[in-house]
Amino acid sequence: MSGERDLRKLLSGMSPVLNPGRYVFTTVEGGPPAGVAPVVTVAEPEGLTLVVPVEEADAAGMSYEYVAGWITLRVHSALDAVGLTAAVAQELAAAGLSCNVVAGYHHDHLFVPHERAAEAVGLLEGLAGGA
Repeated sequence: MSGERDLRKLLSGMSPVLNPGRYVFTTVEGGPPAGVAPVVTVAEPEGLTLVVPVEEADAAGMSYEYVAGWITLRVHSALDAVGLTAAVAQELAAAGLSCNVVAGYHHDHLFVPHERAAEAVGLLEGLAGGA
């Protein structure tokens, strides 16, 4: 099934969902330590970036600085769709919210400050309703 490309449909169908838990960005050399199951990995020359539940990072003694809430946009967006990330980022930036976006094959995932994650969902729901 191919993803949606029409920006109006993408925005109106976002259906943002806040996943339970708190997530952190950390980095390691080599693979993830035992007991750590990342929800995102990014290979960079400096090391492997992992996004993991905070409890797993703490148990493994991993350092981190940023604790995030994880929002999934439930619309199936095409990887070559234009404008969704920009519209979402603009809406959140206007409220002073940082946002780290990760594109999966089926959905886009947003990592926002944990303490403001529910607010971010509300803003995204408002954006979807106005599309």
